[in-house]
Amino acid sequence: MRFFFDNQLSPHLAASINALARPEGNEVVHLRSKFAANTPDVEWIDALSKEGGWILICGDLDITRTKAERTIWRAAGLIGFFLKKGWMNQGPWDQAWRLVKWWPSIVMQARIAAPGSTYLVAVNPSGKFETL
Repeated sequence: MRFFFDNQLSPHLAASINALARPEGNEVVHLRSKFAANTPDVEWIDALSKEGGWILICGDLDITRTKAERTIWRAAGLIGFFLKKGWMNQGPWDQAWRLVKWWPSIVMQARIAAPGSTYLVAVNPSGKFETL
């Protein structure tokens, strides 16, 4: 599976998770390795949708709230895991351990998720997702 980290998350975090995920056959890519850092959300979401097969890990809940972004997100049919409020207040080390703890649950849920499924990921790792 291919996972895509948005600009709200560190490229270093994406690279670290990629190093752990690769032996399992998964790939983690950060936005800045595919697009310019200032690429509008609607553009990269549309591009990923056209490529197909991407699973989004996102720290930007506005994608699910702003009308234009929400419309393109729903039309894209991508699977998304959106980090709930509180994630972006964590330092990089706390984000890292929390995401590592969540990662097996994210991969398992992504395997069974229907296209267009959208999940919320709580700060505290419980293994259970809320759906949007």
